[in-house]
Amino acid sequence: MTQLKSIHLVFMLVIGIMISLVAGTAISSEVKKMPMKSNPAISTQQECILKCQAAKAAILRDGLANVIKKINMKDKTYVSDVTYVFAMKMDGTMLGHPYKPNLIGKKLIDVQDKAGKYFFKEFVKIAREKGSGWVSYMWPKPNEEKPSPKISYILKVNDNVFVGAGIYQ
Repeated sequence: MTQLKSIHLVFMLVIGIMISLVAGTAISSEVKKMPMKSNPAISTQQECILKCQAAKAAILRDGLANVIKKINMKDKTYVSDVTYVFAMKMDGTMLGHPYKPNLIGKKLIDVQDKAGKYFFKEFVKIAREKGSGWVSYMWPKPNEEKPSPKISYILKVNDNVFVGAGIYQ
């Protein structure tokens, strides 16, 4: 009789686990369908990071020239309503920028923002020393002349190149 009770207990335990798994899967799929409300500052910062990671992966996979071409063409992979990716050499030369084509090929390492900050030097320092990080500075929004506060995420691709994407505050 004791052996029968043990078998019954194991059977009930297995059934309980199966029901839990099925219910959990159903709940999980419903949660994925629900609209997510989040802090816009967090989601836009995350978008900067994700776009930079996508650019780095594509550069390593498809080559720098292909990604720069897409950045400059404002490909939606690298440009959205809230951010855009730019690419630079470690010496501060702009390689790709979707909104300021006049900067492409220019060495910007000694450029200061309106507040006197050498932010391009900070970009290079972060990429070389940390591999990634955030830099705040003043920069004009697309199609504007007046600088606005901006924060950009910088991500090292290799010893020669880094990418960045930022949001205006």
